Amino acid sequence: MSNKVKFGLRNVKYSKITISGGVETYATPVPIPGAVNIALAPAGDTAEFYAVDSLYFTQANNQGYTGDLEIALIPEAFMLDILGMTVDDNEALIESADAATSAFALCFEVQGDTKGRKTWLYNCTCARPNQDAATKEKGITPSTDKLSLIVAPRVSDKKVKVSLVLGDTNETAYNSFFTTVYTEVLII
Repeated sequence: MSNKVKFGLRNVKYSKITISGGVETYATPVPIPGAVNIALAPAGDTAEFYAVDSLYFTQANNQGYTGDLEIALIPEAFMLDILGMTVDDNEALIESADAATSAFALCFEVQGDTKGRKTWLYNCTCARPNQDAATKEKGITPSTDKLSLIVAPRVSDKKVKVSLVLGDTNETAYNSFFTTVYTEVLII
């Protein structure tokens, strides 16, 4: 039985990418607690060719996704690993204008009425987030942080993402899906 609806967001993690010789190596996934929302829109366009007075050929161009990851608070580990910030001897978090950001893989799980769907986005980058805060009024309403994401095709093989839903034969793969960045199993 497959899902009829989807809801919920959990198990968000990132894995820093190192590229050597055109091949990606992924660090151990690190949790991003407090996930609120992820919204991704397809990136790329559609090429259209007209002949014989009509649309003769179309081809979609998959350039990944763009969007936002909204979380309660960006973890310090993410600021250090991905946004390139540093910490001094007094544990002050320092942002430098010439700090380089790093690419990362991002995983998350979306629940359904019968089974959760787990997803890895293979090649993500993000910009520094806005700095937002508001005064406390009658009650406490927490502010959130948003990371603007660009999800590009992976350098080595142009893969963008992989998703897995628990089925009859993939329980081991499903249960270990977030322990490392998923590697495609080739059927020969």
